[in-house]
Amino acid sequence: MMGPSERCRPGRAIGTAGLLRLFLACVLCLASGASLAEDVAGGKDHPLFGRYQGSGIVYYKAVDYEEYALLQAPHDYGALLERNDLRDRSGSEWWKAQGRLTRIRYEVPVGASSLEVMRNYEAALRGKGFEVLFACADGACLTGSLKDPYLLGQQIDTDNGVSTLYFDHARYMLVKLDAPQGAVYGSVLVGEDKENVTAFLAVLETGPMAGDEIGFIDVDAMRQAIGTAGTVDVYGIQFDFDKDTLRAESKSTLDEIAKLLAGNAQLRLEIVGHTDNQGSHEYNMDLSRRRAASVVAALVQDYAIAPDRLTSSGAGLTAPVASNDTEDGRARNRRVELVAR
Repeated sequence: MMGPSERCRPGRAIGTAGLLRLFLACVLCLASGASLAEDVAGGKDHPLFGRYQGSGIVYYKAVDYEEYALLQAPHDYGALLERNDLRDRSGSEWWKAQGRLTRIRYEVPVGASSLEVMRNYEAALRGKGFEVLFACADGACLTGSLKDPYLLGQQIDTDNGVSTLYFDHARYMLVKLDAPQGAVYGSVLVGEDKENVTAFLAVLETGPMAGDEIGFIDVDAMRQAIGTAGTVDVYGIQFDFDKDTLRAESKSTLDEIAKLLAGNAQLRLEIVGHTDNQGSHEYNMDLSRRRAASVVAALVQDYAIAPDRLTSSGAGLTAPVASNDTEDGRARNRRVELVAR
């Protein structure tokens, strides 16, 4: 009986019927099912991506709503290293969005190559209607002075803790599927370290957040916090990802801030923007300043608040209220603060 590496390995030129048989074999190789290695607790395949036959899940994490960046062009690792900011995702080579995020790392059975695994994923995903937006291998995935394959793994599979997983070869693919509930984006990274092969998937299902899990703050709660502590954090003001453009769902919170100001003619506020720690210090300071200024502009233009009652500033990542090591913590750190002055 043929193993997955024999059934799915690209070979010599074949006819149409042979191509069809190869495609079906590749899809079978990515079918969900039992693995040779035991999956980590809670680990499961993404229904649109599946797994290479016999692989085991060694890392699994899924969150309902997160900001995430996917590589869409060659990446200059050396430039980030020189700036000592390897987590910066502000460059144009990163495509950024928000939605449900699933990350899975598979340990692939010995005998398969990174090329073979990647070709299987590509065939199966194209068969499901995905479009390949970007693909590269080894040094072609990187630009600048440093082009070792394992560096790509360090930038994409950021939680692996083992820098050599992608040491010998690293192959990458960014795909997109247009779906009624919102576009689905995914990246596939496959690497080799001697006989060991690793596959890492990141799947981002775009769409609106299920709800405000932190809680809506009305004018009464704002007034009480301002009177007691002189400051209040609000989370209902939302921006387009990595931009200072206010989203439509911000209106209800802006309404409450306007009521707060209208009910106390002597109150003057400083609007302070805060971010999480994703990206450089300089980038987050600038983004938080621009976002705070957008809130002031909306209050002045849409609610006729006198400009001299409002100022704006940005604190960037310098004043977290929770740990930046978790998605929930980062969500709490991304906020707008109202400070009485």
